[in-house]
Amino acid sequence: VSPRVLRPQIRKTCRDIEERIARVTDSKRTPIDLYNGAKSTKATRETRMEVVAWLAICKYDCKLEGGFVRNWVVGHYTGRPANLLKSPKDWIETVDNLPSLKKEVVPCDLDCHLPSHAYFDIDKFQDDLYKYGISCTVSRQDWRYVLLLDENEPTGPFTMDLIEPHVVLTHDRIDFDVNNLSLEKDYTHELGIRIDIERKPYSIELETIVDNIKNKRFQLLRPRDFGVNYRINKMTQVCGWTQIGPDLSVLPDPHFKYYAILVPLSRSAALYTEVSNKIKSISSVQIISVEEIKNPYLEETYEGMKKLIGKQCTQRNPNE
Repeated sequence: VSPRVLRPQIRKTCRDIEERIARVTDSKRTPIDLYNGAKSTKATRETRMEVVAWLAICKYDCKLEGGFVRNWVVGHYTGRPANLLKSPKDWIETVDNLPSLKKEVVPCDLDCHLPSHAYFDIDKFQDDLYKYGISCTVSRQDWRYVLLLDENEPTGPFTMDLIEPHVVLTHDRIDFDVNNLSLEKDYTHELGIRIDIERKPYSIELETIVDNIKNKRFQLLRPRDFGVNYRINKMTQVCGWTQIGPDLSVLPDPHFKYYAILVPLSRSAALYTEVSNKIKSISSVQIISVEEIKNPYLEETYEGMKKLIGKQCTQRNPNE
């Protein structure tokens, strides 16, 4: 969904959000302004993260998504490990030979999607970081760069993922509604939605997402499995967020040439277990895979029929 401004009744209470959006998306920011964000006496870990985000978005045409947009740009939340306030270098952990930070650190990292229309030069990006006194160690995987930045700065380190464009196309599932926002170059007052959840049957609008972030609550948008449960526990137990609403399963729309799409369920998903247990009650059945089906035309017909039936029922309840 293309970036847009918030509706007037919400926007008037969110001017500070627009200021933070502009700091990472406004290509007209001057080198002096950027230098002040990185090196002045008022510079903080978060303003240095903003400078890195600005370089990625405005100079390299990346799209910024994920936790930094949620926690800092919209929520203006920060957090530090209480027992390591004076030794920020100890926030760093290594998992599978890749740098990461302790889960109490908020905001933790920058998640950027590299552009598909331009070549990305990691060496040139490091040179640009160096101009603002930001150190950078690069780890490379097939589908992304993982950067450890400001490792020795007293303000504290942070990490960055630069995800290859061909992989972005496969990242078509979203875990929580509050992780579904994105920022783009020169959209200085607007927020984008990565996966469209504004339409029925989900009807989760941009304003709802922003309100959820400001009140530290979220809604689950994909089947539970080991990885999703880990993220839920981190949000609720460590960061103090509250899960609301029913669990949903948001599937991407099929390519415009096709009517439906099939998405395999993870074997660790609760829904997979529930379905497979029922199927196993049939003798000599072997389960090869369990898949979810999305057919937008059928869903629209179903929603339309619910409305028609509801008009004829007590209290407009189509389940009557």
